Amino acid sequence: MKRIDWNTLDESGRDEALARPAQSRAAELRQGVEAIVADVRARGDAALIELTARYDGSTLDALAVTDDEFDAAEARLSAELKAAVLEAVGRIDTFHRAAAPRPVAVDTAPGVRVERVLRPIARVGLYVPAGGAPLPSTAIMLGVPAAIAGCREVVLCTPVQANGRCDDAVLFAARAVGVHRVFKLGGAQAVAAMAYGTASVPRCDKIFGPGNAWVTEAKLQVAGDPAGAAIDMPAGPSEVLVIADDGADPRFIAADLLSQAEHGPDSQVLLVSPSAALLDRVAEEVDRQCALLPRADVAAIALGESRLVLVRDLSEALDVSNRYAPEHLIVQTADPRSLLDGVESAGSVFLGEWTPESVGDYCSGSNHVLPTYGYARSYSGVSVASFQKQVTVQEVTADGLRAIGPCAATLAGAEQLEAHRRAVTLRLAAMDAAA
Repeated sequence: MKRIDWNTLDESGRDEALARPAQSRAAELRQGVEAIVADVRARGDAALIELTARYDGSTLDALAVTDDEFDAAEARLSAELKAAVLEAVGRIDTFHRAAAPRPVAVDTAPGVRVERVLRPIARVGLYVPAGGAPLPSTAIMLGVPAAIAGCREVVLCTPVQANGRCDDAVLFAARAVGVHRVFKLGGAQAVAAMAYGTASVPRCDKIFGPGNAWVTEAKLQVAGDPAGAAIDMPAGPSEVLVIADDGADPRFIAADLLSQAEHGPDSQVLLVSPSAALLDRVAEEVDRQCALLPRADVAAIALGESRLVLVRDLSEALDVSNRYAPEHLIVQTADPRSLLDGVESAGSVFLGEWTPESVGDYCSGSNHVLPTYGYARSYSGVSVASFQKQVTVQEVTADGLRAIGPCAATLAGAEQLEAHRRAVTLRLAAMDAAA
């Protein structure tokens, strides 16, 4: 990890210090994804079967997971893992129900009622990766809020293994959260199938979930096509920023940094602290713990693009964090909650030494599908609201229109929209004539 003294840097140096690893949208990647999307749109299921054989090494007779396959997957799982999945589902459901948007109705003037009603997105597509490792937790994080929102149809795509099966835990989690249909599809072809539909895969209105560069590029392409589908958010590699003081435990910090670094070689982790001694201790502990990890080679590459940032005080640490806008922000200080009001941009925040980021990944109740790559400045993580449309309703009585109509007519006149103005004044004139 590179050591940086924040107060020795000018503005360009600070920008460089907080730069993410370069994300490639090279012409080769864009063109490759365009070719896959076009092939799926043109040939449908036939293209999906060929692409699955090419990229996943499995030749499929059918794309959909059958009830028998769900049953067999459940039978193969340990009771302990199934119980853990259901335990996590319960807590995630509890939080997401409590945080869900509520209908609103208010009289903004006598006789003027304005409402907000909630409607689920009719059909949503969930993508659950299984490249480096299968992610049943993502099936939970996406499936729970979709169910609470009341989406009419929830479709899930996840890569097939060479043996022709999807990951057992992913299938169990999908069934547990009420996903309606699961397809043995991964990569850009899965995104294309959900965006445009095929004979087997229904066309979805919005697509959710993380993925590799090909999946991310496919999501961006279909979102930019009026005939495609909306997406949850722009996404990049996983990342964490830790703010810590000199009393923090370097073992815990190192473990938190490595828990993100092991996601992939393009992940990034940062430690920001006013304590030079703590930075040194954490650096040593990261090296020691990394050597013990099964994915040490992956973590080591990510650590090469990571940072140890020395700042003047905790207030400046918050400034650095807000500038970076991390996906995950961990605060390990003597009084972590006192810093919370100063947090402006972060996907999810973890307060105190007993709150590892891992609990948010799995079972605290919050969602782990979060904005990365600085998008936390303007995007929020997935929630029930992500699966809903908020529709406003107005109902005005005659007395209400008498009260607010002149305001509307004046503003319409100022904008030189005469038909807008007359839609109000004709009604007011009709009231006067009737009176």
